[in-house]
Amino acid sequence: MNRWKTVLIAVAVAVPSGALPAAAAQPAPALIENNETQPIYSRADALTETVFVEVAGVDSDRDGRPDRVAVDIMRPKETASGLKVPVIMEASPYYAGGNDVPNHVVDLDGSDPAGMEYRRNKFDDLRDEMFGLDESGPTSRAVAPPFRGYYDNYFVPRGYAIALVENLGSGRATGCPTTGLDNETAGPKAAIDWLNGRARGFDASGNEVRADWSTGNVGMTGVSYNGTLPNAVAATGVRGLKTIVPIAAISSWYDYYRANGAVLAPGGYQGEDADVLARYVLTRENAEQACGALVDQIERDQDRVTGDYSAFWDGRNYLNDVNKVRASVFLVHGLNDWNVKTKQAVQWWDALAERGVPRKIWLHQGAHFNPFSFAQRNAEWLRQLHRWFDFHLYGLRNGIMDEPQADVESGPGQWAQHASWPLPGTADVRLRLAAGADGRNGTLSRERSGGRAVESFTDQNTRTAEQLVENVAATDPNRLAYLSSPLAKDARLSGTPSVSIKAAFEGGRSPYLTALLVDYGTDTRAYGGVSYGPDQVCYGQGVPGDTGCTRLAQHVTVTAPYKIITRGWLDVRNRHSASRTDLLREGRFYDFDVDLQPSDYVIKAGHRIGVVLISTDRDFTLRLPAGTAVSVQPGAGSVELPLVGGRSALG
Repeated sequence: MNRWKTVLIAVAVAVPSGALPAAAAQPAPALIENNETQPIYSRADALTETVFVEVAGVDSDRDGRPDRVAVDIMRPKETASGLKVPVIMEASPYYAGGNDVPNHVVDLDGSDPAGMEYRRNKFDDLRDEMFGLDESGPTSRAVAPPFRGYYDNYFVPRGYAIALVENLGSGRATGCPTTGLDNETAGPKAAIDWLNGRARGFDASGNEVRADWSTGNVGMTGVSYNGTLPNAVAATGVRGLKTIVPIAAISSWYDYYRANGAVLAPGGYQGEDADVLARYVLTRENAEQACGALVDQIERDQDRVTGDYSAFWDGRNYLNDVNKVRASVFLVHGLNDWNVKTKQAVQWWDALAERGVPRKIWLHQGAHFNPFSFAQRNAEWLRQLHRWFDFHLYGLRNGIMDEPQADVESGPGQWAQHASWPLPGTADVRLRLAAGADGRNGTLSRERSGGRAVESFTDQNTRTAEQLVENVAATDPNRLAYLSSPLAKDARLSGTPSVSIKAAFEGGRSPYLTALLVDYGTDTRAYGGVSYGPDQVCYGQGVPGDTGCTRLAQHVTVTAPYKIITRGWLDVRNRHSASRTDLLREGRFYDFDVDLQPSDYVIKAGHRIGVVLISTDRDFTLRLPAGTAVSVQPGAGSVELPLVGGRSALG
């Protein structure tokens, strides 16, 4: 039976005698039903303010003054009368838009890259995926009103404040962006400190402002860079940050722009690097004068020659401080996200698991995307997110932590809940590579083939990986392919595959070994794209210019005879360590291990599992002159697959 009860969430703040009428000093009640906050406050009447928070001890622009971040706040009007509320915070370097910055040249064979599609900026492509589809149309975020998205419409009426932090070097903030260093982390951390009375904040006139309305409990969330900052801030162990919801977020910047010694691009943005991103978000006043030299240093130190892991990247690796995480973590990632790749989520997830951090995970079939926008999952997303914040920020015992830990979309619209991830019962299964007979492609099986047969391919830099894998009926001089027999039943991959190869390189300049795991068999699959339907759904209270409604997205599906499930890259000179370049002897065989990006994927009965080996991955790696000859001893090679049910999964 449903029962309504009124719970007094806040306590009255002390005021001088006679300063306010007695009634005005009393906190307004928050209404709770079924251990959930209810939408009893007015979004239309909400109070807004901008506070400039001082980042103590940080002067990244070296002007002799502490850096500051700009914090736009929306809170129920009752907070002016004593109501104390928790805060949902989204920090971002993108609120002021971005600069037009060309990416680095990736064609190192002397071809002219001018005007090539990969040189474009990415912000316009990502705007809707990061902030949600704007019902008013494709307005630039630089001129859009604050509080775009759904947090204000949905959560302010339920007794939350929303805080949007304009991060260092962007918009109205001071300081400099550094693509992931401690100074960037210190910005939103200082905002949390201010909400807990430990930092100084000022209004536009320079008057000091205090957050007397804040309970001090903060949850951080966001997509992409906005989701990365919660990871970074949580890794400081700051008191008051109770939970984070990182969506499509980075846990180590090295793994965003590099992979096992390889200089690598975020999918779709060839030539982007740490310096390009820093220049893109450097939208503050006097940008070049204040931060130009620092960004130039980033360009020098990032090292686009060797791709080695270095002190530059180690300072941008939040896994180093995961033991400091106090906040719970609700992690979300797209299984078709080749911008922020799945390794970012899974290595963070695994590190949190080792330390017993309370956590939950959503894995969906989209790309770089906010699950709020999925038509088939919008209501469930809001239900779980609402209960997550209610539990961790209001302390409501609503059972969210007793629900299954993992929500996974195994196919377009095919969601299921699981006790954990990787899925229970998952075990590694090793399949051996064997050379093809009579000029055919090679095979994959559990049996060791033996023999010392050698197969070879020649690197090229014009065809994409998809073009190289599509014609499995024939061999190809620019790749090697190894296929299993048709599967007797569905097999589910859940975790991180890896490929081990013995190979020799000679006669060229490409140092890359790229391994592709392929599902061969005609099917209708999601590849990450979405389309928006004509109908709107209203999720919260609206105001003029912000209706509280949006259009929702469906997966774009493609029927095709294959799909690249996942892939991995290695600069073979880094075969021993991502931190060290060791030159090879031409023509000598070495052992190479390539970790592929984690995945959760169902390979259907009748399909075949394929491992395809190439060198240059045109959409991701640098493109050196074609012609490197790669020889492989397949009898010494294997692929390790984390399969639900282990060996029995393959019959």
